[in-house]
Amino acid sequence: MAQTTPNHTQTVSGWAAHNSSGKITPFSFKRRENGENDVTIEILYCGMCHTDVHHVKDDWGITMYPVVPGHEITGIIIKVGSNVGKFKIGDRVGVGCLAATCLKCEYCEESQENYCDQVQFTYNGIFWDGSITYGGYSKMLVADHRYVVRIPDNMAMDRAAPLLCAGITVYTPLKDNNLVDTKGKNIGVIGLGGLGHVAVKFGKAFGHHVTVISTSPSKEEEAKHNLGADDFILSTNPKQMQARKRTLDFILDTVSAKHSLGSYLELLKVNGTLVIVGAPDKPIDLPAFPMIFGKRTVKGSMIGSIQETQEMMDLCGKHNILSDIEIITTDKINEGIDRLVKNDVKYRFVIDIAAQSSHL
Repeated sequence: MAQTTPNHTQTVSGWAAHNSSGKITPFSFKRRENGENDVTIEILYCGMCHTDVHHVKDDWGITMYPVVPGHEITGIIIKVGSNVGKFKIGDRVGVGCLAATCLKCEYCEESQENYCDQVQFTYNGIFWDGSITYGGYSKMLVADHRYVVRIPDNMAMDRAAPLLCAGITVYTPLKDNNLVDTKGKNIGVIGLGGLGHVAVKFGKAFGHHVTVISTSPSKEEEAKHNLGADDFILSTNPKQMQARKRTLDFILDTVSAKHSLGSYLELLKVNGTLVIVGAPDKPIDLPAFPMIFGKRTVKGSMIGSIQETQEMMDLCGKHNILSDIEIITTDKINEGIDRLVKNDVKYRFVIDIAAQSSHL
C-alpha cells in the first residue's frame, strides 16, 4: 500500500483532511497516468455526503490520512484509454462510490459488484496498483471506465452529482422491492435529508403514495408542499403513529443516527418490508415482536451496481429528477462540513470544483 506508485505522474490540486480534526486544507498530490481502461475527467462538481464527514473525522476508525473525500462526482472526459469504447472526449459523466472490484466473483459477474468482497472505493480505498484512492474534492480524476456512468444531456451537472451516492442508495431498494415498475403502493420514508428528499421524488415519479416520517414538525411543510409527499407522520406523536399502524407496504429508513425500529415496524402492513440505508455508528434497536406478529422483514442495502446507477440516471433524465442542492465554493468546504454535521442544508451541499456555477 502506498500513496502513489511510479505511474502516478500527474500533479493534481485538491482538498484533504490530514488528521481527525477533520479540517480540510488545499492539498497537491499525484494521480496515475491514463491507462488503457481509463478515462480522465475534469471535475466540475462534487457532492458532500455524510460519509465524507465520517471519514475526515475518522469516526469509523478506518481513515488513511491524508484523505481526499468525495464520491458524488460529475465532470467532462478529457482523455480516453485505448480499450474504452463507450466514452469519448467531451462526454458528460459521473463517478460514484466504486473505484475497483475483482471483476470475477459471482457478485461482479451478476452486476452486483458493489457487494464484491474486494470492492475498493473512490476515496480511502486501495486501487489495483496498490495506491490509495483520492476522491472528488479535486480538480481531476482518473477512473476505470467500468465504474463511470453517463449523465443525460438534459440534467444539470451540479444537481446530478448527489444522485451518484444519495440517489442510487435509495433507488436500489425501491427496485429490489418491485417499486420501480409497479405503481400504487403505500411507501414511507424515514428522514428528510440528502437521501430522503430524493426517495420522495422517486416514490412520486414511480406512482406511489408517499408518506414522510420525521421527528421534526417543520419537515411537514417541506415534505408536502416542496417535494409533493402525500402524507406526513410526526414520529414523536404517539397518536399519529397509532393512527397509521398497518398502513404502509414498504419503508425506507434513511436516518444515520441511533434509533429504535420498533414503532416504525408497526406502521407496516403484514408482510411489509423496512430497508435500512442510513448508517448509524451505533447499533439500532430491533425489537422482535413487531417482526414476529407482522411477518415483517428488515433488510439493509448499499448503493448499487454501475448498471443500476446508469439505469437510475437515465430514469432521472426521463422523469426530470434532480437533487435539491446548495452550491458552495472550495473555500467554504469546512463550513459545509460543520453545517452538514448539524443537518443544516436543504438537502445536499455540492462543491463547485471548477468555480463556474453554470449548471452545465
